[in-house]
Amino acid sequence: MYGRTEQCIDSKMALTRLACILVLLSTHCYFIVLAVILRTTNEAPWANEFESVELSCLIESISTNNPRVEWKKIKNGVPSYVYFGNQVSGDLESRARVREPATLVITNATRLDSASYRCEVTAPDDQKSFDEILINLVVRVKPVVPKCTVPKSVPVGKAAELRCVEEEGFPKSQYQWFRNKEEIPDDPKTSPKFFNSSYVLNAETGILKFSAVIKDDSGEYFCRAKNDAGQSECGPQKMEVYDINIAGIILGVLVVVLVLLCITVGICCAYKRGYFASQKQTGNNYKAPAKGDGVDYVRTEDEGDFRHKSSFVI
Repeated sequence: MYGRTEQCIDSKMALTRLACILVLLSTHCYFIVLAVILRTTNEAPWANEFESVELSCLIESISTNNPRVEWKKIKNGVPSYVYFGNQVSGDLESRARVREPATLVITNATRLDSASYRCEVTAPDDQKSFDEILINLVVRVKPVVPKCTVPKSVPVGKAAELRCVEEEGFPKSQYQWFRNKEEIPDDPKTSPKFFNSSYVLNAETGILKFSAVIKDDSGEYFCRAKNDAGQSECGPQKMEVYDINIAGIILGVLVVVLVLLCITVGICCAYKRGYFASQKQTGNNYKAPAKGDGVDYVRTEDEGDFRHKSSFVI
């Protein structure tokens, strides 16, 4: 008798648990049916500039027949409408559309479209009447032709710096340098052709810096800027590495010193011989002697020849 009683109690408890589970399941299903739920196939889509891209916003469950769909663009923390009242607005007005039920399609994407976009769906007839999903869009931009700076000539043993700059690409460009159409490795010791060179290559800044060039560093150099969207190159520029002619420099200095010495000796000799003395007084610089009493003198054509103008009176 006692055993039958326990069995009845256990049966009742089991039935109670089952009833509770059924109630919970029915309640959960009820709320699911009466809740708007969104999902996306890609939370971080990307596209190359001037291509199309989709920002998927899918409605998994909803009871409302005509829910309100809105899209907002969030850039630098500031939201702005791009789809409101069944119309595309803002800078996407002529370049976007909404495909049912709520996916935003952007055609001819530009670099300015890189931002966060929020899909919002409002369903008044649902128990959970609002849901949203955030999507981060990246528009990649191909690099433009980089500006390259290559020294034309460098003496052996001197430092040299080659620069490559490109500022339009997104994401930020990485740089490669080439010599005679062959890529320069990051570490010269990894390549037999560059083993004797001493340089540092910075792929982030595009600077190729030689600490001391050698003859083998001569050649045509060009730079390539690349990112996920593509790549661009500057034209080749020649760098010549030349030897310094020490003997020629010394000889040139000696010749200059010898020429200056000859000029100095010549000037000294000219002074000693009087070539630079002032001219003697002649002609117009002659000063007539004082006249004697009662005597007038008349100057003739020949300088220094005088005759009496009147006779002497004794």
